[in-house]
Amino acid sequence: MEFRALFIIIYSSGFLSTFKTQEVKTPNVTDLAFKNIDFAMNLYRKISSYHDRNVFLSPLSISTSFATLLLAAQGSTRAQIVKGLNLESLDDSRDVQVIPRLFEQLQKNLSLDRTLQMEQSTALFIDEQFQVETLFSDQIKKFFGAEVNNVDFGKTETSRQFINEYVSKKTGHKVNEMVKSIKPLTQMMLINTIFYQGGWEHPFDPNNTKTSRFFIDKYNIVQVAKMLKEDKFYTTEDSEIRARVLRLSYRDGVAMLILLPDENVDYTIIDDEINAQRFFKWIKNMRKIKLEVHLPKFKMEQSYVLHDILPHLGIKSVFEDSADLTGLSKDAGLKVSQVLHKAVIEVDEKGTTAAAATSMGITAYSLPATFIVDRPFFFFLYHEATHSLMFMGRVIDPTQN
Repeated sequence: MEFRALFIIIYSSGFLSTFKTQEVKTPNVTDLAFKNIDFAMNLYRKISSYHDRNVFLSPLSISTSFATLLLAAQGSTRAQIVKGLNLESLDDSRDVQVIPRLFEQLQKNLSLDRTLQMEQSTALFIDEQFQVETLFSDQIKKFFGAEVNNVDFGKTETSRQFINEYVSKKTGHKVNEMVKSIKPLTQMMLINTIFYQGGWEHPFDPNNTKTSRFFIDKYNIVQVAKMLKEDKFYTTEDSEIRARVLRLSYRDGVAMLILLPDENVDYTIIDDEINAQRFFKWIKNMRKIKLEVHLPKFKMEQSYVLHDILPHLGIKSVFEDSADLTGLSKDAGLKVSQVLHKAVIEVDEKGTTAAAATSMGITAYSLPATFIVDRPFFFFLYHEATHSLMFMGRVIDPTQN
């Protein structure tokens, strides 16, 4: 399986006693991962409410981008971002660096996994005439390893090409034209990229891939290339929402969870039931059994205009004239004008190495149970050591790119 995915772009334009004291638990990376899953589902539900098509995004990329803005935002602007990201319980009014430090620690934990083929980066593109506060510049480098680049936004085509070249390089040349145009008043762009490419721990044999039916709904059926593998897989059932969960592992400590609603269960109902508590419960209750897995190949490229969606999560002030980003610059009237997110994924049989013993434990006289993905399903890619949700999506029609 080969996977590729990416990022978010933010454009900013001128014109964030007597009783014994109860010990407070210091939040850690697991707490951050838990909260980020609920943020991901809140954002997913807003996106999915606009249409009944495929959905794919990187909540880790989006939350990381807005975490950088927390270093600049003050007052109600900062409070809205913290609440919108579902990080209120992790925040500390006495130490505004708590959340940035958690993201810094998460990145360190991810980088410690030497086998993980993932690169995440943050870059700030600043107009040559735009003065950024030194403290903000230092902090964004410290907590997020951000690159700071000076560009002349007055030369729109030159700056556009420069930024697109950066994005192309950071995404393995999978996205070559993210920025199609630059608004005349743009003074700053904050870009976060995330790129992952991994192979299945036990790759699918391409010779077993066959064309078969996929039921979009009762009335629409498409023919898809469906991969097949017999092996021992981790799986569980969630009887409360009437769905099955399958875990497919990669060779680098990342796993994909596939959530398949039972037949005659409307996936839109399950939308409202997915949360971090349920997600962690799935992982905890997994058991390894012999399965015959049928999984469609699919490829998606999705783009979202998040500045139209995030206000529905309460993040409003940062896009308005009243935005308080004085931690970034003392210039009045600075606000975020656009938030664009684009993600790409490709799922197929590929693996990083050949599968020498892919049928271990499978015998002709011991037929396995089946996990046939032939109807709309959800999928989640997460880092197993930190439980950090990297990417998530919904497949309604695997033939639609």
